[in-house]
Amino acid sequence: MKHYDAIVIGSGQAGSPLCKKLAKQGKKTALIERRYIGGTCVNDGCTPTKTWLGSAKAAYNAQHAKHVGVHVDGYHVDLKKIKHRKEEIVLKSRNGSLKSMEQTPNLDIYFAEASFTGHKTLKLKLNNGGEEELSADLIFINVGAAPAIPDIEGLKDIDYLTSTGILELEEIPGHLAILGGSYIALEFAQMFRRFGSKVTILERGPRIMSHEDDDIADEIARILREEEISILTDTHATRFSKDSEGITIDFKTQDQHGTLNATHVLVATGRKPQTEKLGMDKTGVTLTEKCFIPVNNKLETVVPGIYALGDVNGGPAFTHISYNDYTIVYRNLFEGANLTTTGRPVPYCMFTDPQLGRIGITEKQAREQGYNYKAVKLSMKHVARAVELGDTRGMMKAIVDLDTRKILGAAILGEEGGEVVSVLQMAMMGGITYDEIRYCVFAHPTYSESLNNLFMQLD
Repeated sequence: MKHYDAIVIGSGQAGSPLCKKLAKQGKKTALIERRYIGGTCVNDGCTPTKTWLGSAKAAYNAQHAKHVGVHVDGYHVDLKKIKHRKEEIVLKSRNGSLKSMEQTPNLDIYFAEASFTGHKTLKLKLNNGGEEELSADLIFINVGAAPAIPDIEGLKDIDYLTSTGILELEEIPGHLAILGGSYIALEFAQMFRRFGSKVTILERGPRIMSHEDDDIADEIARILREEEISILTDTHATRFSKDSEGITIDFKTQDQHGTLNATHVLVATGRKPQTEKLGMDKTGVTLTEKCFIPVNNKLETVVPGIYALGDVNGGPAFTHISYNDYTIVYRNLFEGANLTTTGRPVPYCMFTDPQLGRIGITEKQAREQGYNYKAVKLSMKHVARAVELGDTRGMMKAIVDLDTRKILGAAILGEEGGEVVSVLQMAMMGGITYDEIRYCVFAHPTYSESLNNLFMQLD
C-alpha cells in the first residue's frame, strides 16, 4: 500500500487547484480521477454548454437583425461545426490543466475508480487495468454529481439524452421534448429552438423555475414562448415508447391524459451525488438521505482529515461554490485562516438569453423571514442601453430592507444580467445602501447605470 500525505478524489473545480496547492506545500499528493481532468464544468457543463449557447445566440441574432435594420439572408446552423468548436475549447482547457498537473512536483495522477476499504484507505481500479491500494492522512472528496434519472415506464428503453449526451449530437433534433423546467432544461430548450428544433418542456410543477419569484418565472416563460417553445406545466410523463417514427410520450395533467410525439428526449430533472461506489460507510461517514456527504461549515466530515467539497456535499451546486470550497479548506489548513461557509454570498447566473443573474434572497423568502422589505422593479424597456441595442426583454428586480436600507437580494433578467447583478453583490458585501446606489455616478450608457432608476422608485 502506498501512503500519501494527501489524496484528492476528483478533479473538479475544487480538486484540480487543491491537489497542486497541496503538492506545492511539500505534501506528497495523489489525485484520483475517474474520467477527465476538469470535472463536469470543463467537460460536460459550463465550458461546452456556454460554447454551444454562443452559437445559438449568433443564430438568434441572424434571425432578428432585421429589427435593427440589418438583413441576414440564407444563414444555416452547422451542428457538426458547433460540436467541433466545442471540442477544441474543451480539450484545450482539459489538456492545459493536465499538463500543469504533470509538471507539478510531489503530485501523482491516477486515472481510476476509487472506493474506500477502511478508515483512510482506498482501492483503485485503474482505467488501464490493474489495481492499487493507497492511504493518506488527509483525504479530499470532489467527485461531483451526475444527472438523476426518474423511474418512468419505458424511459430506459428510448435512448434518452442527458446534459452530457446531448452535447454529442451532430444532427439537429426534429422535436426535442425536455423533462424538467429549471436552469439546465431552459438553457437547452432555448439553445435547440434557436438551432431549429421544435421544443416542448414538460414540467411537473405549477410553473417553471420553482426557486424564483413568480414574476421572474412568468417573464422567463413569456420570453421562451415568444420563441415558440411549448411549456406544459403540471404535466407528468407516465410512459415512453419508441417505434420507427420516433418517441411517444404519454402524460397526464391535473384533469386529463395526453400523448406527445418527439424525436429526442432530454432528461433534465435534477442531479445526484456520485457517492454510490465510494464506500463511505467504510470510513465511518454516514451519507444523508439523498446520498450527499455531510460536512460542517469548514467542509470537514465527522472523520477528522476527510473533507467533501463541491456538489457532493449537498451545498449550492455551482462551479464557483466548489472553487470557493477549495479556497476555504486550503487557507484554513495552510494560512492559519478560520474561514467557514456560513453567510457566504451565493450568486448564480442562468445563461438563457437574456440571462438571469441572481444574488441574495427572493421576495418570497424576505416575506417568509419576516423582513420589513420592499421589492422594486424596472422593465428593461426603460433601460436606455437595452433600448439602444434593440433588446428590451426582461426586468430588473431588487429586494431591500426598509429598516437598514440595505439590499437583501436581486434578480436581473436582461442582457448581461450576470454582470449587472455582480455590481449589486459587491454592494451587499460592502454594506452599501440603496440610497448610495441610486445616487452613484455610473458610466453612461451602461446597464448598471439603470440601477439609479431602479432604486429611485424608493423615494
